[in-house]
Amino acid sequence: MATATKGKDIEALCASKGMRMTEQRRVIARTLASAEDNRDVEELYRRCSAIDDRISISTVYRTVKLFEDAGIIERHDFRDGRARYEQMPDTHHDHLINLRTGEVIEFQSEEIERLQAEIARQLGYKLVDHRLELYAVPLEDKPKR
Repeated sequence: MATATKGKDIEALCASKGMRMTEQRRVIARTLASAEDNRDVEELYRRCSAIDDRISISTVYRTVKLFEDAGIIERHDFRDGRARYEQMPDTHHDHLINLRTGEVIEFQSEEIERLQAEIARQLGYKLVDHRLELYAVPLEDKPKR
């Protein structure tokens, strides 16, 4: 899906939920939609203020909270002390976090999905949702001495 289309989708979702879309909210929505990474509010603010220097960090915080509460974006806490956000995905995916660089890699695995459902079933449950975050270091990583 093209990022321009995704940005319009965020705006359309906001409109469908009765949100008033100011020009600053549009910039934030488009910036969120066009990003290929999971970004924190400070990085989102830097990207938005490069487009519109009248946007304040408090506006970004308020708008992100509004979008999150409306179910338009999803919040992730990857142990680095910063909440990161992404547009609600169309399909389920999990995350692998590189502990050295902070890079977040999104991935899908049918095998993992089947295994999780099977574990829940064996324990007497039906799996209805989950979130998987793997924390890792590169195989070629040299330990600090």
